[in-house]
Amino acid sequence: MNEQDWSLLHILNEEKNITRAAQRLYISQPALTYRLNHLEKEFGTKLVLREKKGLEFTPEGEHLLQYAKKMIHELQKTKDEVLNMGEHINGNLRLGTSGHFALYRLPDILKDFLRQYSQVQLNVHTGLSSEIMSLMEQSEVHLGIVRGEILWQGKKHLLSEENLCVISKEPLQLKELVRLPMISYTTDISLKHTIDSWWKQEFNQPPFVMMQVDRIETCKEMVKNGLGFAIIPRIGLRASDPLYAQDINAKSRKTWLIYDERALKLSVVQVFADFIRSYFHPPDDS
Repeated sequence: MNEQDWSLLHILNEEKNITRAAQRLYISQPALTYRLNHLEKEFGTKLVLREKKGLEFTPEGEHLLQYAKKMIHELQKTKDEVLNMGEHINGNLRLGTSGHFALYRLPDILKDFLRQYSQVQLNVHTGLSSEIMSLMEQSEVHLGIVRGEILWQGKKHLLSEENLCVISKEPLQLKELVRLPMISYTTDISLKHTIDSWWKQEFNQPPFVMMQVDRIETCKEMVKNGLGFAIIPRIGLRASDPLYAQDINAKSRKTWLIYDERALKLSVVQVFADFIRSYFHPPDDS
């Protein structure tokens, strides 16, 4: 069993489908099936079962899958350590970040970082803050950038915080919101709870949610077309957005850098952690 087999089992587990797994591995479906059959012969047992809803690992296959995940992690850890033994800052930086932060802030930050450290290879995962926390707990990423109120046992550093605001196409009074259509969007539990708490504090009836969309950018387009108002963090507003915005008296939205102190032993991780902290909190040269 080798590195290719570890990857094969890992991707099969993610996709639950032979065809999609073969596509991700850049091999043919027959080649993947042949290699899987070879593994089953090597271990003398069935590793996966083909069910109606997709592939399912047998108990033996699940045991081997956990071994494969462990070996992938150990190999990546060893590669990271070897690449960081030299004097130059290089290697692979695995970063997990909230989708909103990735959309509105991360591109400029990474551009400036790579201008200084051009030899660093970036591997960026985006998603809900809860998903990034999970990646951190599984050591899938070196550093996480998450938003909201978080429960993290490792180290964390506050990068920024901003108000929530009501956005609309035309000026309005906040007291009018209860009579107007609201555009809601998919977000993490922390932000949803903050918005819900503010609403209950201000009004004695629920909002009239006219539509539920997938993300803030879709929501903003609906608002721009006069279909309703929305409540979003200020990070989601661009200077070019033709919208009216009013801050509300709700808990501010915080952005955190989270990490395990052991990861800072890698120079590339330490350098990026220092860089992003100084990006948001530049030293006082006065």
